[in-house]
Amino acid sequence: MNILIVNNTQIPATKYGGTERIIWWLGRELNRLGHNVTYLVGAGSSCPFAKVLIYDPAVDINQQVPDDIDVVHFQFQVNGFTKKPYIITVHNNPGSAQLDVNSVFVSANHAERHGSTVFIHNAIDTADYQKPELDHKRTHTHFLAKAAWRVKNVKGAIDVATMSGNKLIVLGGSRLNLKMGLRFTPNLNVRFKGMVGDEAKSVVMNSSKALLFPVLWHEPFGIAIVESLYFGCPVFGTPYGSLPELVPTEVGLLSASKAELAAGLKNVESFNKQYCHQYAADNFNIGKMATAYLALYEQVLNGLPLNKVRPALISQSQPKYLPWNN
Repeated sequence: MNILIVNNTQIPATKYGGTERIIWWLGRELNRLGHNVTYLVGAGSSCPFAKVLIYDPAVDINQQVPDDIDVVHFQFQVNGFTKKPYIITVHNNPGSAQLDVNSVFVSANHAERHGSTVFIHNAIDTADYQKPELDHKRTHTHFLAKAAWRVKNVKGAIDVATMSGNKLIVLGGSRLNLKMGLRFTPNLNVRFKGMVGDEAKSVVMNSSKALLFPVLWHEPFGIAIVESLYFGCPVFGTPYGSLPELVPTEVGLLSASKAELAAGLKNVESFNKQYCHQYAADNFNIGKMATAYLALYEQVLNGLPLNKVRPALISQSQPKYLPWNN
């Protein structure tokens, strides 16, 4: 099959870049499975295992898709594309707009909130990570997300770590925004490492007790969750968005109360690191994700839409920030 993967940013992602990493891993796995992969992506992109074309937002998308392509996999919403069968992965929370009938979401909750049942969980390619050292001494907790983005709630993660007597390493973003409209006293137990690549993340997670992920929005998926579990780190987060389906009680604790999370973190040794690792490896591996996408490619190649009606956000009354309690 000749598959075109389209995104409007550069690949590969050297540090932060959720969508960029997902499409890189997906394309590489599809290539391993014997398919011909081409990327139509942002200027400056390169790839050793696939042909790269440069996406131009000023040019009609129909004109940019080669004639020999069988199916197109977009990573953003497009209008007026008719040249080839296609699907569109929705990576974000797009708001009130009506989406394309061939949209696919990244978790069951993500799909349900838009009136759809079509989703494929994201996955990681473990080839890009160090080997998990499950017997390694665990000395800290970690936060992995854009630290300056308030819905990710780095302040909450700091509070939970402090209340439980743990050090916290913050990974992600270019700055640590500790004000965010809140009073904050500098904490010597917090270290900010900024944007890091997979190797540096591996080092931190191989010596981490747990991921602190107290998001204040409905998280569509959360690659940080899978990465952390793969390294044997249970997840302590809020029960919003995809988290309840990704984090069963065997691999983490979900609560909107910082006191409950802090109390649970004091008993972090009750979680089995080997179980966390195996759960991630079994359920969120790149082979499983690629196989699921191939099934959707076949569906649209057979002339069948992914959704019966165009998905759209069902509830328009969500607060900007979901509850976070003491």
